[in-house]
Amino acid sequence: MLINSIIKKTLGLKSHRVEKVFFQEEELVAKIVPRKGSRAVCSGCGRKMPGYDTLKERSWRHVPCWGIKVRLVYQPRRVECTGCGIKVEAIPWNRGKSPLPLPLMIVLATFAKRLPWEDVARLFGLHWNTVKAAVTYVVDYGLQHRDLTEVIYIGIDELSRRRGHTYVTMVYDLARGCLFWVGDGRQKETLEQFFAEWGPERCKALRGICCDMWEPYADVIRELAPNAILVFDKFHIVKHLMDAVDEVRRQEIAEKNQQHKDLVKGTRYLSAKAQAGGAQAGETDSHGFFCLYLCTSV
Repeated sequence: MLINSIIKKTLGLKSHRVEKVFFQEEELVAKIVPRKGSRAVCSGCGRKMPGYDTLKERSWRHVPCWGIKVRLVYQPRRVECTGCGIKVEAIPWNRGKSPLPLPLMIVLATFAKRLPWEDVARLFGLHWNTVKAAVTYVVDYGLQHRDLTEVIYIGIDELSRRRGHTYVTMVYDLARGCLFWVGDGRQKETLEQFFAEWGPERCKALRGICCDMWEPYADVIRELAPNAILVFDKFHIVKHLMDAVDEVRRQEIAEKNQQHKDLVKGTRYLSAKAQAGGAQAGETDSHGFFCLYLCTSV
């Protein structure tokens, strides 16, 4: 059946197979069994070991299919491991005693990136804490398995996360466009904490750092990442440029004769549009750094 193949593919089954799928109490139930002759894998050391016995049947909520609830049922085996003793086998779609299989946790975490967790819980008919547990697992897994060895271009920015000027400092991998570090506050000490965790060797390897014109950030970067080119982001550069041009326009109106005032009057938005168009002509290079080189020697 096609549904058997879909469930097998979503679970990544190799040493197991979907024996049958049947409809029971408004949900699809997929019964999973070991493949004939397959040996169970010890959950402690990951080695294939002789079987010891079989436990009671367990069930897991799977990703819904066409709006229909899907439930997995399986009787876990125990192995007699020479190094770990009697252990429950490693189940490829499950971790520990979680009632959710890995594919469903990934789906919940993906939805939780775009929707409030309560909405995700309501959408899948789960408790809010279940969504929280899924997100926590996926984030922890990502943190443990991420590779930052090739990060040489980073972006630093702050974000207000609530009213009252409560900020967090964020560090991005600009080459891949992903966030990889967050710290409380936007003080000098916050960024110093990042560079301390990043380590002196990786600090020396950084080739470019893009940030706004927040002076505490710039001071820390100059001190702890001296080999990196410091580049201010386009938004703040253009803002200062436009403020300077507008100040000159105001002085021209205030200081010159009436004929000159009439000529300059009403040109504020024309000059602002020209500046914005000029900045867009050379916005970024391949690494996402804003190529306004007149402001990079800081």
